[in-house]
Amino acid sequence: MIQYDITHTTTYRYAVPVRFGEHRVMFRPRDSHDLRVLATDLVVSPESAVRLIQDPHSNSVALVTPLSPAAELKIVCSFRIEHALTNNLELPLAPGAEFFPFAYSVEERFDLEHYLRPHYDDPEGALTEWARQFLRTDGPTGTRELLLAMNQHIKDTLVYAGRDEEGTQTPLETLARQSGSCRDFALLMMEAARRLGVATRFVSGYLYDSTLDPDVDPHTGETTVAEDCTPDTVGAGATHAWLQAYLPGAGWVPFDPTNNLTGGSQLIRVGVARDPKQAAPVVGSWYGEPEAYLGMTVDVRVKKV
Repeated sequence: MIQYDITHTTTYRYAVPVRFGEHRVMFRPRDSHDLRVLATDLVVSPESAVRLIQDPHSNSVALVTPLSPAAELKIVCSFRIEHALTNNLELPLAPGAEFFPFAYSVEERFDLEHYLRPHYDDPEGALTEWARQFLRTDGPTGTRELLLAMNQHIKDTLVYAGRDEEGTQTPLETLARQSGSCRDFALLMMEAARRLGVATRFVSGYLYDSTLDPDVDPHTGETTVAEDCTPDTVGAGATHAWLQAYLPGAGWVPFDPTNNLTGGSQLIRVGVARDPKQAAPVVGSWYGEPEAYLGMTVDVRVKKV
């Protein structure tokens, strides 16, 4: 087990004090067999009313309502977790799901309906055609191998471009631009897999990068570096996004097309959803003149304990 301390600071700045509406903050990691939350803290300035709820996907959400006008809204989320190294490539699939195409059971289809149905238009079939390039023509296509090939292809052929502004490109926009952020890459692979009949969901969270850890010696990389860290990791220092595919026998299996990861200990899961807009780390409203808004900054620090 590896322990991490994560601090996620979001700061909104305004030229003059403005009034604030409710903000939804998704920051608490999801406990599971591979991840355990040891401590959490949420500090908001100005003083705010805070309520904790669970959304329809069982994500933990803080509803934050600032109680007074201010020229700055600062939300600091911090927590410590314990994370197990996972090797999802070792998880066996159900015999009927080892090769593509496969069929989910009737009960699985009831539960996976919203994760199976594509959410974005593909009027000319460009996305479907892109997805089908990963089907072998010289023999059976392994289900896991298909997804691994798609994951690696996105990493190898598309250009990563970090983006602070809200929103996600459509899959067709990402293909046309041949570039995008981690959110865009995750959505592209999600929708492509859905068009092949594989259930997928969006994951929002954090990424550990030893090069950004102040306690790791950059010259020696002393053993505090996680074993699965790669030298070209991108997407750390802010919130990160990837996807999970539901494979019978193995369950929800993570794929990070931005870094070609399939588990390990670098991916720190916070929220899951059927679409990226449902898993925004912070979303809310304010009231004032449009020109009062000066901008937003996000700082995420992931430190190995």
